[in-house]
Amino acid sequence: MHWVDISVFVLYMILVLGIGFYFLKKNRDADDYYVGSRKMGSVHVGLSVVATDVGGGFSIGLGGLGFILGLAGSWMLFTGLVGAWLSAVVLIPKVHPLGKDMKLFTFPEIFRHFYSRRVAMAAGIISGIGYLGFTSSQILAGAKLASATFINLDMNTALVIMGVIAVVYTVMGGIKAVIYTDTFQWIILMGGLVFIGIPIGYTAIGGMPAIRETLGPEFLSFSNVPWQTIVNWAVTIIPIWFVGMTLYQRIYATRTVKQAQKAWYIAGIFEWPFMAMMGVILGLFSRVAFENGMFEYLGYMAGDGMDPEQGLPVLLRTILPVGLMGLMMSAYFSAIMSTADSCMMAASGNLLTDVLSRLFRIEGNQKVMLRFSQGLTLFIGVLALFIAATMENVLELMLYSYAFMVSGLLMPVIGAFFLKDRSSLAAFWSMIIGGGTTLLLTATGIPLPFGLDPNIFGISASALTFFSLVKLFPGARF
Repeated sequence: MHWVDISVFVLYMILVLGIGFYFLKKNRDADDYYVGSRKMGSVHVGLSVVATDVGGGFSIGLGGLGFILGLAGSWMLFTGLVGAWLSAVVLIPKVHPLGKDMKLFTFPEIFRHFYSRRVAMAAGIISGIGYLGFTSSQILAGAKLASATFINLDMNTALVIMGVIAVVYTVMGGIKAVIYTDTFQWIILMGGLVFIGIPIGYTAIGGMPAIRETLGPEFLSFSNVPWQTIVNWAVTIIPIWFVGMTLYQRIYATRTVKQAQKAWYIAGIFEWPFMAMMGVILGLFSRVAFENGMFEYLGYMAGDGMDPEQGLPVLLRTILPVGLMGLMMSAYFSAIMSTADSCMMAASGNLLTDVLSRLFRIEGNQKVMLRFSQGLTLFIGVLALFIAATMENVLELMLYSYAFMVSGLLMPVIGAFFLKDRSSLAAFWSMIIGGGTTLLLTATGIPLPFGLDPNIFGISASALTFFSLVKLFPGARF
């Protein structure tokens, strides 16, 4: 890599670390560390939400969808807009006042209020493991992406750079550093795609004439996707907005209900159409470049198979000049880290507030809680880096963890906020059976009707368990 690109990237990393160091001196207690003293503005929170949700996985995944489907791949993030706006209308007015009155830090504390300590602890363990896995998967995904895109950057070096930077500024600054760096990182990503990737890519492939000559008309159609795929996307993505610890932290961090809602509206509109369209358009450009032999110098021969998610980084590697490559590298790292840092904070908050603080009885000592928070975040970050460095199939395993989290936790949330009849017994077993069903179906690969996602059956099993136990054992405690 050219020294100019390295200099640009190093400058970016210094700025990110500087934000973390600045907030190191600002955090006085765990309330500062985990929810930013509940005084964060809607614009910063909204950009942080979309940066966390889209992140590196969706950024690269959208390129892969554009490579395969064209513009129709953008419907994946339309479900993100639906989830954001739906939760803004029906969830935030219930969550924010409760979080403010009870000084909540985490999502599972909701379960402690409505159900029992045991249910909250089980939810904390499930959520903590899921977010530990997601932190690890983001670090690994980022390292693979960077090492594949930039020829002089090997996998181990990429892992160390990605992991150390994300861990250090997150440990130092807490949620304030995460939210403000997310804002900065999102600006870098959007600027990189809008002002660098798309215009240079469009010119390099030959513009619209080349697109029409190379690809079929279905690539420019929004109907080039089966209904089952849209249903699977909706069932996978929309529930995230109701059970994601990273989202609850940001609801608690805002000043008022209206500011939280405004942040969610901002996040939704940035997900679709803005980010969705930019991602799939760049993926479409990479398909045109691949089919026209622009990647043959790297061994990707037109007509042969190519990993769709490699198309976008290979395109940028092919077309970008010195200097701009460093900016795009910063954009990719920013996308990955904006998810990794939030997942690290979520795992730390879950395990500290919902598990360890109950076992070691440290809830009342704010100074101890703050130091414990920073130490636990450091431990989780190092552990995530270790997992990413030693496990080749970490992404698949972590998706299992996430599926378990979503399908197990959605029904207890609905029961807590929207149903009159509920019980801690029903909440606990609906978590276990719902998540277990999804894991079992995913791991065994059993063919499912209409090609539907295992999450649909996991959520259905969770709902059936919840309602059955509420009727059979009304008011039962666990």
